[in-house]
Amino acid sequence: MNPAYLAFALLGLIWGSNFLFMKWASVLITPAQIVFLRVLFGFLPLLVYALATKVLSWKQLRYAHHFIVMSLLATSVYYYAFAKGASLLLSSVAGMLSGAIPLFSFVCAWALLRAERPTARMIAGVVCGFVGVLMIARPWHGAVASVNLGGVAYMVAGSLSVGCSFVYARRFLSKLDMSPVALSTWQIGFALLTIACVTPFDGMTHIAQDMRAAVGIALGLGLLGTALAYILYYFIVERLGALAASSVTYIPPVVALAIGVLFAHEPIRSLDLLAMVCILGGVFLLQSGRNPRKNPAPSSSARSAA
Repeated sequence: MNPAYLAFALLGLIWGSNFLFMKWASVLITPAQIVFLRVLFGFLPLLVYALATKVLSWKQLRYAHHFIVMSLLATSVYYYAFAKGASLLLSSVAGMLSGAIPLFSFVCAWALLRAERPTARMIAGVVCGFVGVLMIARPWHGAVASVNLGGVAYMVAGSLSVGCSFVYARRFLSKLDMSPVALSTWQIGFALLTIACVTPFDGMTHIAQDMRAAVGIALGLGLLGTALAYILYYFIVERLGALAASSVTYIPPVVALAIGVLFAHEPIRSLDLLAMVCILGGVFLLQSGRNPRKNPAPSSSARSAA
């Protein structure tokens, strides 16, 4: 069996489980503290891997301004918004909403780059996906809605942030002669510095009160959900191609839903299932509606679904 397919399945499982780990940690510490610990435990093994493979160079710091922007869009803001959203929503609902990231990425790319003319199939996909997001949020229910609209807003903000990061990477980083591992290491390293400057550390040791939450944030979110996820993503891109790698988007929402229902005993409604079908169906229409000859080169930043 091609090891890339095992990596594909593992990556989907890792990203899908991240929302439950964030939910556990949010009971004890703040979203900012969750992000700091996640980035810390993700950066250290990634740095070791980058040093072992000798992909880092001090000369690469001439692109530090790009690394800082990417650290904000694709790590700090993105991770914080998702951590905050996961603290306000059921982990299954947050996971389902994360499936809309490709929709927001396409909208950002079209609005800011205009590099790809959308087809009717792609437009239908975007509309279908956003209908799914609305079905989960149910804003027409107002204050009596069972879904926290603030949590949905944070998930949308995180998706927009990472969507903008893809546009920025395509515009400024795609032509750089740098290893993706080096780009990821610099990006997460700068994110760790900026997050450390704004994170209130008071009470962060409360995470040690719950071994399940502590292991989830260090191992699940940090080592696996950040460091290993980057490595697996680029391994899949190398072995299967960028288009196949992008298909991993379909797995995390399903995994998050299954984990939330089976392990966290979260309720699920038929409308939520229909919403997930709309979101994933919209992503399928969007991706299948592209003209392969017009697809830009893959960006040098990985999609970190969570």
